[in-house]
Amino acid sequence: MTSRLPLPKICIALGLPDPQRLLEHARREAEAGERFLEFRLDYLPRPEDGLAVIREFLREYPDATLLATCRRHQNHGRFNGSIEEQFRVLGEAVKAGAKAVDIEIESAETPLPHRDFLDGKATVVVSYHNYEGTPAMEPLMRRMLKVQADAYKIVTTARKPSDNLRVLALGKSYPKVPLILLAMTETGFPTRVLSTVMGGVYTYAAPAATEGTAAGQVTARTLRQLYKIDKAMKEPKLFGVIADPVRHSISPAVHNRALQARRFPGLYLPFLVNPLQLKDFFVLADKLPLAGFSVTIPHKQRIIRYLDTIDPLTRRIGAVNTVYRKAGKWRGTNTDAEGIRVPLEKRLKISKASVLVVGNGGSARSAAFTLASAGAKLSITGRNPDRVRALSKICGAEPLLPDQAGEKYFDALIHATPLGMWPHTEDCFFAGPVPADLVFDLVYTPQETLLLRRAAEQGKAVIHGLEMFLEQASHQFRLFTGESAPKSVMERAALEALAEQQAQTNNHNHLQAHRQGH
Repeated sequence: MTSRLPLPKICIALGLPDPQRLLEHARREAEAGERFLEFRLDYLPRPEDGLAVIREFLREYPDATLLATCRRHQNHGRFNGSIEEQFRVLGEAVKAGAKAVDIEIESAETPLPHRDFLDGKATVVVSYHNYEGTPAMEPLMRRMLKVQADAYKIVTTARKPSDNLRVLALGKSYPKVPLILLAMTETGFPTRVLSTVMGGVYTYAAPAATEGTAAGQVTARTLRQLYKIDKAMKEPKLFGVIADPVRHSISPAVHNRALQARRFPGLYLPFLVNPLQLKDFFVLADKLPLAGFSVTIPHKQRIIRYLDTIDPLTRRIGAVNTVYRKAGKWRGTNTDAEGIRVPLEKRLKISKASVLVVGNGGSARSAAFTLASAGAKLSITGRNPDRVRALSKICGAEPLLPDQAGEKYFDALIHATPLGMWPHTEDCFFAGPVPADLVFDLVYTPQETLLLRRAAEQGKAVIHGLEMFLEQASHQFRLFTGESAPKSVMERAALEALAEQQAQTNNHNHLQAHRQGH
């Protein structure tokens, strides 16, 4: 068999139910510079209708590489024909100009004579998909390697963080076998970046103008610009953010741009980790290995039990937002404290100010201890009176019920709850007047929360959460890399990421309104 490898690093997966739309989307991707596209012929009511699309597209873009797939219904595809018919369609796709075909292992291991298109005419990718979880890898590889192919694609479903590791580890175990290794779902997203970094043949991306064909796919633009997938990076240092949810986080955009600005060989990834998966996450963190990571909702307090050491102030705060590895040990600290103190000090003298902290979680604890240390007259309120009282007691603060807080007035108010955070942007702790001259909302997605909007309308001075975010992120960057943070670069990246997030929200709302109108 004559292999056509190597293939480009990113394959755009196109699954559309209409030949004309398939052609339009393929043209759009080609005009954007993409030259490796998968045509999911099984998405068409008649897969044969895709052959004319292949011919027309390649006539217009002869330098493009097309991967043809016609996955059967029995294997989570949409083609209802027999294996013989599937092979016939793929053979015709190769004659039409497709340079590669994807055949699921269930079809490829069937002893049929209709496989003449395998004989050196195209790159053959034999694929395995598991939509339930991530099984034992070694027996699966033995099964795959019994079938002749140019490359082997293994796609599982990540249910927990360490599933990423189990999939990616195959690359090290089989360094001479061309592999495409991916885990679906948002939990599995890191594999979409790291698979090619760790020697995989290519990864998949969603088209820019429509949804992808698998959970967790992002656009090629994101993979190229944010994660520099096309740029060879030998053993980059790995960083990340752990959260649940994590999709809203702008940390990957900000930290990756900062790493690129400093020409630091590193990648910063989002890790979706639910509250019961912290221990499992450390299996992944230890073995990838991660050099450091940011910590946000809901892990800032619970993570302490998994660390080797934390600094004294962080121990008093009882919440960690930054973890880094030094001398083989996991060390925790809290850069939120600086992120809160520095913006406030620019606007008032903390030691002479009355301040209300709203919340009782990790960020609220950071604010409370920071302000108490600086001598502020401190009050705390929140939705959980018991936790508010407990935090107030150890900080020397006045505990207030929400109604009581609304009846008083303060020099400054720090909002440290998730209320108003994307996607629940219409939530706000205060229904009426905001009881302070200066309002600091630690939520930064969206940039202008409902609380800040109401405060501004009431004539209050406001501090956006982005200011706090950038201050604490700059401290994190120094801890992670040992280099000074490029603050202006990080701010631009943050503003662009927030603008893009807002545009996506607007598009989503527009589509929802359109659907409801029909």
